[in-house]
Amino acid sequence: MRAHAFLHVSFEGLGTIEPWLDAQGYQITYTRFYEQNASFPKLEEIDFLIVMGGPMSVNDEAAYPWLAEEKAWIRSMIASRKSVLGICLGAQLIASALGSAVYPNREKEIGWFPIVPARCDTQERVFAFAHSLEVFHWHGETFDLPCDAFWLAKSEACAHQAFQIGKSTIGLQFHLEMTDKTIASIVENCRDELVPSRYVQNEEAMFLRIEERTQRTEAMMHTLLEFLHVTSKTF
Repeated sequence: MRAHAFLHVSFEGLGTIEPWLDAQGYQITYTRFYEQNASFPKLEEIDFLIVMGGPMSVNDEAAYPWLAEEKAWIRSMIASRKSVLGICLGAQLIASALGSAVYPNREKEIGWFPIVPARCDTQERVFAFAHSLEVFHWHGETFDLPCDAFWLAKSEACAHQAFQIGKSTIGLQFHLEMTDKTIASIVENCRDELVPSRYVQNEEAMFLRIEERTQRTEAMMHTLLEFLHVTSKTF
């Protein structure tokens, strides 16, 4: 099995996703859009696509011409019914690739804030966030849900926090993959965004109870990865 990651900046990697992929026996390859001559793999060679975050907007195609090709590639991967996971910018790219608008959210959301399930009903092969979960956020934009998407989660600051397309594509506006080191890396590179507001925490607050928080989100991340791994094989 082969997993492929789209990385948009050098300081946002796979985090706790990588050890799970290793444990499952995936070979991991990368497209690093921040490097010159970044290239796309052959679609038929990829079993699992992971689209990571970044500070740019999906609407910045003039500044980042590769965004248009990336969206087309994501759209083809979704059509193939293989596993696709988008995180933060990655979720916005999935939404944009499927024709949904991406635009500034009414509030920036940075730090640890809870998400809650968006749906009361459950359906077979739809991922369920069964209860409130405190997760790490770093985003200023949001998106309209793609057509036929299952709405999975919301927060007080942002309605569309997670969605599912078909059986094997999930977009997360928030981060389940974070460790103390990956959070520190984003803070170091994006510290200018930490303008105090209702939903923007300071650095000290972000690192409170960090081990407990990241252990919980890592467990949920691995549960979600297993869900995508299994459902894509039984579509």
